[in-house]
Amino acid sequence: MRDRIIVDKTLIPYNFDILLGAELYNLGFDYNEEGKFFTASLSRNDEVLVSSEKMIYGNKLFASVPYLSPVLDIVPYDESGKNTEITYDNFGESVFLTIQQGGETS
Repeated sequence: MRDRIIVDKTLIPYNFDILLGAELYNLGFDYNEEGKFFTASLSRNDEVLVSSEKMIYGNKLFASVPYLSPVLDIVPYDESGKNTEITYDNFGESVFLTIQQGGETS
């Protein structure tokens, strides 16, 4: 099983600090009720690096941050294989933000 970043969807919108690689970042999460999707934001040292990126099942979050991507990948994923999309009902239940360290294979 991959490491996971646990997001409590009942607290959304909210944010928290997390150590990714050797750096402290702030992750923020929101839910777009009309569009039925989650977004994630990333900042470091009070600088917003990515704002409200739509979370897409199986796609790396924050791929546009070049110094984060080589260190680790954060991917919304269901290791049980039951789901292939993120919904409000399955996020944090079977679909989690999984962490793949740089150089790992699936």
